[in-house]
Amino acid sequence: MADRIFNFSPGPAILPEPILEEARQDLWNIGGSGIGILEHSHRGATFKRVISEAEADCRQLAGISDDYAVLFLQGGASTQFYMLPANFLPADRTADYLITGSWSKKAMKEARLCGGVHVACSSEDANFSYIPEESQTRYSEAPAYVHFTSNNTIFGTQFRSEPTPPGEVWLACDASSDIFSRPIHVDRYGLIYAGAQKNLGPSGVTLVILRRDLLERRVRELPSMLDYAIHAEGGSLYNTPPVFCVYVLGRVVRWLLEQGGLAEIEKRNAEKAALIYDVLGESEFYTATATENSRSMMNITFVTPSEELNAKFIAEATKQGLDGLKGHRSVGGMRASIYNAFPRTGCEVLVQFMRDFAAKNG
Repeated sequence: MADRIFNFSPGPAILPEPILEEARQDLWNIGGSGIGILEHSHRGATFKRVISEAEADCRQLAGISDDYAVLFLQGGASTQFYMLPANFLPADRTADYLITGSWSKKAMKEARLCGGVHVACSSEDANFSYIPEESQTRYSEAPAYVHFTSNNTIFGTQFRSEPTPPGEVWLACDASSDIFSRPIHVDRYGLIYAGAQKNLGPSGVTLVILRRDLLERRVRELPSMLDYAIHAEGGSLYNTPPVFCVYVLGRVVRWLLEQGGLAEIEKRNAEKAALIYDVLGESEFYTATATENSRSMMNITFVTPSEELNAKFIAEATKQGLDGLKGHRSVGGMRASIYNAFPRTGCEVLVQFMRDFAAKNG
């Protein structure tokens, strides 16, 4: 649309325009009910249909079997940092954490409140610019679970595939910034969680995919709002859920199905990212901050030869309708976040701007 610009924000981030149009209508009157989605009771038939369809579409999109509960919770990934170990890490056991960025460090910090933690690997020695190889990972003896962050929004790195935990140990993943951006083998995980505000919808709802047999392994008594079993038993309706956020998430998941599913979305995401990485590879003016074999399809981080040029790049790009490109202070430079809903056209416009800017300032 003519009055919208290209939004490279790392989150809350871009949503599919058809979903925004649908939401605009449903804010006024959803499904001919005469009531907008924001006004419907979470106990009423309209919202129960919304949340049921959202769960069913998540299951279809990612191949989630009935062995897993699909939950729509609140508190963002930050609440999951504590909720996960509170439920499943005994005080006398250890959980292993793969440390590849700020969010995995924060997750591990919360786990320390519940039990022991072990750093199985870390890329902090190079400012988290790479994903450690399996050969660099050293698990503890019989960890309660293994936790990793699949995509590192700040540092622009991404696991190519999930780690392989030892023995029968189950895998937990913070997938907030690349959930449903590519096919996922859910059956390789015990628990997956993702804040919605990057690839799934607005901020305010967190998707949790949890293997049901783990619900019987809760290791301590907890307040009800922190107990996965209570939320699973109540179908994510133990308390008033974020109604509108669940509605948008459901519509986005349905949109992903309509686009051809996760294999097609991965293909599109790879093509979009390649446009930008190709410019970085051919240029002596720009430098990608993540190592080549660890680079993210979701968040592309790069710098120019100086801080002054970085600032000039961001200012001029903003004037050209390329918004949200300023990198995180931990890395500096620029960050182009190109989640599922980000259009290929926006990547093409950015690429042309990058080439023009380098030609004028190189």
